[in-house]
Amino acid sequence: MMYQDTPPLLYAAVAVFLVAYYVRWRSNPLRAIPTVGGVDLPILAYCSAIYYSFKCKKFAREGYDRYRGSVYKIPSLHHWTVVVSGPKLVDELRRHPDEELSFIEAVDSMIQADYTLGPETVLDAYHVDLIRDKLTRSLPALLPEVIDELSLAVPEYIPNNGEDWTTVGVKKMCERVVARASNRIFVGAPLCRDKRYLEHVVAFTLTVMKDATFIGLFPVSMKPLVGKMLSGVSGAISQTMVFLKPVIEERLALMSQHGDDWADKPKDMLQWVMEVARAKGYGDESVAQRIMLVNFAAIHTSSSTFTQVLYHLAGHPEAIPPLREEIERIVNEEGWTKNSVSKMWMVDSVLKESQRMSGLNLLGLTRKALKDITLQDGTKVPRGTFLAAAAYGIHHDPEVYPDPETFNPFRFAKMRNEEGEGTKHQLVHTSVDFLPFGHGKHAWYVCIILNPAIGGAVTLEHTSSDPVCFSPGRFFAANELRAMLAYIVLHYDIKLPDPARPPRNIYWGNFVVPDPNGQVMFRKRQAESGFKLDL
Repeated sequence: MMYQDTPPLLYAAVAVFLVAYYVRWRSNPLRAIPTVGGVDLPILAYCSAIYYSFKCKKFAREGYDRYRGSVYKIPSLHHWTVVVSGPKLVDELRRHPDEELSFIEAVDSMIQADYTLGPETVLDAYHVDLIRDKLTRSLPALLPEVIDELSLAVPEYIPNNGEDWTTVGVKKMCERVVARASNRIFVGAPLCRDKRYLEHVVAFTLTVMKDATFIGLFPVSMKPLVGKMLSGVSGAISQTMVFLKPVIEERLALMSQHGDDWADKPKDMLQWVMEVARAKGYGDESVAQRIMLVNFAAIHTSSSTFTQVLYHLAGHPEAIPPLREEIERIVNEEGWTKNSVSKMWMVDSVLKESQRMSGLNLLGLTRKALKDITLQDGTKVPRGTFLAAAAYGIHHDPEVYPDPETFNPFRFAKMRNEEGEGTKHQLVHTSVDFLPFGHGKHAWYVCIILNPAIGGAVTLEHTSSDPVCFSPGRFFAANELRAMLAYIVLHYDIKLPDPARPPRNIYWGNFVVPDPNGQVMFRKRQAESGFKLDL
């Protein structure tokens, strides 16, 4: 009799579940927000999420055009994202306190930080203060070292064949050059030139994101076990120790012998991390974790950004002569310094215009609602919902940027030449109209989320007081990118192999990925007008 009663009980349980699910769906405030990219009907929403992932650029444009100054929602397999547009709503998103709209919770949901990077990196993020205080304040002294490393790395990855043109795969070249230049500041020479170490740090981000994607498939109760058993990050940290151990031991010996200061004491992230870790009683593994954290984003954000810059510039060779004129004039007067590089307004403008045109993500200012909130236009957003700003739509709005589909290399330089606009339109300046670095107090640092399937990246802004910070910040990144662009433009002629077929970005699930197979042709430039090309 018990077994005969089972089917009716099962049917009743399923019916109760379906009714409860329907009632919950009907009462969800998100239903009142228009959907772009599909429908919000139960089950069919998952189909919409898959369809949206492949057509995200089209829907980013459609959503912004239809709901400019308002809100709409887009689907993903894990959650809905409410997208805001218009200066008022974007600024409101920026101004909401962290206890209501949290950046940290949004990032943690994406990268599963407790189970990939480790809870200790969240509970005691001492590397954040080092980035804010030591690294940022040391930029004037450190930038010459970056430029010195560029002078060694660039010729290695862009071989000099005399007057011949050399075709180079841009993405891989940019990853290696950025890794070397960044690690000159992170771990110093000669480790920053070790090819095995560079391959390791480049691969680390993909390891983290693959782990995060897999762990995210499991319920919260299982994540600690899955992370401990299957995560590749702990193995990657152990491998990092193979490279760092000899350097750490050498420096510990010097610290023990000389104390806090000695001649030729390294001024890099490794030394600063070692000193703090030692004071806190942490071991070498903590040092390795922090070094990999700063590599986690610095390499992929900067290399992807610079890949897009080279694609754009190679497609607009008319911009190169005025760039060279600016660079040569400033370097002749002041040499290669942080101050001189910051005066290269045209260089800065090319970088900013490339970010406006492409960027790394269709959205910006990502947040997660920690409580039910109501936006100023009356939109009700329930707890647990993700929110973001329509960055792509804003960056391509003709009312914000005239002729937005045309790459205008000196757009922002011309804007800066207007009275009172000298600093407003530089690369590191954020606003409701320019969101690659985020906007407001959270724009101090930048972290990256990679899609492991396609190598796509989304930059998310980060406040200096937040407990997780993965990148050395937009100020270091901007100076590094300016120096790279100035160095390459000064030393190489560049062009596309086929101007009629330029590299194309890949758009998937809000990620913007520079063509991984794109190529640019380089030729060693001959000195002109007596300008000395060698550093």
